[in-house]
Amino acid sequence: MTTVRDATLAVLRRQGATTLFANPGSTEISLLTDLPDDLEFVLALHEGSVVGMATGWALARQRPAVAILHTTAGLGNAVGALATAQVDRAPLVVVVGQQDRRHLAFEPFLAGQRLDELVRPHAVWVCEPVRAQDVPGAVARAWHEADLHRGPAVVIVPMDDWDAEHDGAAEAAPVRSLRTAAADPAACDAVAELLTGSRSPALVAGAGADDEQTWAALVALADRLAMPVWQEPFGARAGFPQDHPRFAGHLPAGRAGVRSSLAGHDLVLVVGAAAFRQYPFEDGALVEPGTRIVVITDDPDEALRSPAELAVVAAPAAVCAELARRVPARDAAPADVRRTRVVAPPVAGEPLRPEHVFAALAERLPRETVVVEETPSSRALLHELVPARAPLGFLSAAMGGLGFGLPAAVGVRLGSPQRPVVAVIGDGSSLYGIQALWSAAHYGVGVLVIVLSNGRYAIMDRLAGGRGSATGTPGAAPWPAFEEISISGLGTSLGCESHRVVDHGDLTTVLDKVVPTLERRTTPLVLDVAVAP
Repeated sequence: MTTVRDATLAVLRRQGATTLFANPGSTEISLLTDLPDDLEFVLALHEGSVVGMATGWALARQRPAVAILHTTAGLGNAVGALATAQVDRAPLVVVVGQQDRRHLAFEPFLAGQRLDELVRPHAVWVCEPVRAQDVPGAVARAWHEADLHRGPAVVIVPMDDWDAEHDGAAEAAPVRSLRTAAADPAACDAVAELLTGSRSPALVAGAGADDEQTWAALVALADRLAMPVWQEPFGARAGFPQDHPRFAGHLPAGRAGVRSSLAGHDLVLVVGAAAFRQYPFEDGALVEPGTRIVVITDDPDEALRSPAELAVVAAPAAVCAELARRVPARDAAPADVRRTRVVAPPVAGEPLRPEHVFAALAERLPRETVVVEETPSSRALLHELVPARAPLGFLSAAMGGLGFGLPAAVGVRLGSPQRPVVAVIGDGSSLYGIQALWSAAHYGVGVLVIVLSNGRYAIMDRLAGGRGSATGTPGAAPWPAFEEISISGLGTSLGCESHRVVDHGDLTTVLDKVVPTLERRTTPLVLDVAVAP
């Protein structure tokens, strides 16, 4: 007899989706027990880490990863990570367990209540198959939904469905789906006309431009039009080589900063992002009067929420490569518009600061390194000092929630074991996903984890202090520091080699030893680096 489980596993094999990330519960036992040898099971110790690792794997492989979650408890724990996967454009097939279909009406122990409503805002597609026999087709469709829409596609499956007999019914999903990548001539004509008529265009690149073909197209277009290139604020990935002479830096996240940065440009071409992502609310326009905005993205939502004169929904690589061929070249030297900063090592007795750590990394990391960031209080310094020099050279949680960095770094290295992976994480951030270190140790994942330890939520302290009072005194934060926590001790307890680094000499010594091994490492290393608050 062919069971629903047999038919579903066949779907996963057909799509090459044979790595399963999970933290199992009782509602998944019938799916996971006696898993065939050709399927790889990867255990994470918390559902947030399950989804974070799957997200990193999917972005590294550029194909959907499979995450398995346990009814309300597991899905609830993972919702924040699913929101990050959605904003980070990570294709995930998410299978959520449910209690036995035959007594759901009685609301038994572990019955999931409105699981679809719990996850729907953070998914590109959600399905609760009407019959057990529809589960394989739903999983097949979820793979295509995740791939085409680049986000989590969720299938909710009662636990007894897996053992049901499959009736051989046709799957309500194609075997293959293809996304067209050709550039529409009419769209290219419209954008080319605006660019050609522009006096001083500028380019803003977003996470949706982070692939080899789009980088090449944007470099050609920027050079042809002599445009400065900015990175979108709070982007999950780098949309342009940040060591290129035309790279101008990261746009600020407030309207005044955006206006100031783009002042003097009469046209702004935004590629692979919306125009423009903000963080603090500020009054005023996004750009100066008379500045026109054009958006090119393959994400309809990004296009339609942008206050643009023209929005083109299409593959950015194809459109921008065609634009680089069409627009007239402008005669301008490729002046280096990026402002580089020199960071001197700390003098004797001076504490380490994040910029000392980043400068040491910048001097040593290979070009192809993936830097996974989750250090809110020093993110701007990291951007300034450690440029992304290859596609997927930078990865962050664009949604803004914590707990992504550690598991994502583990997932990236699992998905792309030939690339060096360095996670740069704040100690407060690390505690949201610290259990991912066990998975790194258990599965031999050679990731370097650098935790900047200042014993507090530095970004929150800074925001509270900035509030101030009517008398001009800084605002008081009610939360305490947590300096007694030992990140290196936690790393050791979870099976990782861990070191506490307290001065610049310690830092450079260990980096000189470790960085040359990153491509071939098969064990994780945690550096607990003491930095000044």
